[in-house]
Amino acid sequence: MNTFDLLIIGGGPAGVAAGVYASRKQLRTLLVTESFGGQSIDSEGVENWIGTIKISGPDLAKSLENHLRAYAKDVVEIKTDGRVVKIEKHADYTDQNPLFVSKIVSLGGKEDEVVSKTILIATGSAHRKLPSKGADVFEHKGLTYCATCDGPLFSDTDVVVIGGGNAALEAVAQLSAYCKSVTLINRSTTFRADPVTVEKVLAKPNVSVITPAEIVEVKGEQFVNAITYKNTTTNEQKDLPISGIFVEIGMISATGFAKDIVELNEYSKVVVDPMTQRTKTAGIWASGDCTDGLYHQNNIAVGDAVKALEDIYISLSKR
Repeated sequence: MNTFDLLIIGGGPAGVAAGVYASRKQLRTLLVTESFGGQSIDSEGVENWIGTIKISGPDLAKSLENHLRAYAKDVVEIKTDGRVVKIEKHADYTDQNPLFVSKIVSLGGKEDEVVSKTILIATGSAHRKLPSKGADVFEHKGLTYCATCDGPLFSDTDVVVIGGGNAALEAVAQLSAYCKSVTLINRSTTFRADPVTVEKVLAKPNVSVITPAEIVEVKGEQFVNAITYKNTTTNEQKDLPISGIFVEIGMISATGFAKDIVELNEYSKVVVDPMTQRTKTAGIWASGDCTDGLYHQNNIAVGDAVKALEDIYISLSKR
């Protein structure tokens, strides 16, 4: 069985950046992903990808894939028909010379094992979907999960943000700078966000709050034009005309396969050293949205991955 210098798990911005750098550093690498692009593949237009004024999610995904394949040559092997389901320490593993066996299940159900000296986990996370009637119908038609990516598309319009955590409050703050009005809808009368942030954001003149409430239905024709919400105390239902919905009700980290090999926090995010992106397991690094880093964006994920690759290269060169 061949032994790779590095196994990269994930094909979003972090995984691709790592793959490009691995190729340039001539590290024999296997990159495993079911698709390229990460969360941004769902965006109508990404406007904060540095160096590109605006690009659609699918075009960004294709650009990432093309960049990786242009550099991969015979150094980086790319596997797009399977996913890693388990990582274990090899029988010869030591902290000084880590070695891992990872199980990969192909889309057809076939199981393979791959041995690697190091691993970079870059599997990202997915937004928790709004379960209300019509939400799936109007996704990308006025309903979005990324204020940073899609917010400018809703300038001078009335929008709502759904959620009560820091991410929701940050979205409200950002949107209030260019939207006509922003209504924050939370299912509880209390917020999970930091009290100082809540006070500051809700004091903005074009921001209002509806609590305790839940979204009953997302309405529209070709695009979103209203929501129906219910006061969870009185059960009274009302319609609110709006042009955009930003859902911030949490993330689901794609890290279940690694729970027995690295430390995860209470949100199932990989705990890393922000200086190097190392996990507490020798030989494993993690980058991007699957980590416990303070901020999560495409550009940050790329930077984290480059940082990790520099550290991985130094680690391997010392063996």
